[in-house]
Amino acid sequence: MIYWHIFWSFFIANLLGYGGGPATIPLIQNEVVNHYHWMTVSKFGDILAIANALPGPIATKMGGFIGYQLAGIPGAIIALAATILPSALAVILLFKFVNLFKDSSKIKLMTKSVQPIIAILLAVMAYQFFLTAFEKSGVYHLLLLACISYFALIRLKVHPSLVIVCALFYGGIFLS
Repeated sequence: MIYWHIFWSFFIANLLGYGGGPATIPLIQNEVVNHYHWMTVSKFGDILAIANALPGPIATKMGGFIGYQLAGIPGAIIALAATILPSALAVILLFKFVNLFKDSSKIKLMTKSVQPIIAILLAVMAYQFFLTAFEKSGVYHLLLLACISYFALIRLKVHPSLVIVCALFYGGIFLS
């Protein structure tokens, strides 16, 4: 039964995650944290941070890791298949029709109407991570990391992966 739950949770998240990783991550979080309770928000945040630091599509990295954690290699394979399947099916079945509907005002409106929903899902997820970080590390570490991260990302234009890796090292040294 766990295999079916793994498949269904990643299939649904990636089927509804229109727009790629940023849209899919909150949906995966909803499935693995809120619906199935396979992990906490904090643990999910740790997996997300590590997945962000590695190259490649984030949904497949998270699916593979979470599937492996839950059910070993078969779980990883099932989660990866469920992550890739919606996009693969959409490309195979619908690619012929893309050119027919690409200029449709209804399709353009549908695409634009999804964007605010994705923004809200990302904001909710960020707020949950903020609360978890506040509870786990305290206000001083949180403010220090937030300020340094902002400065590095916005002012110095440091790549986000490097900022994440540095924050992981900071957490490993000072928050263990």
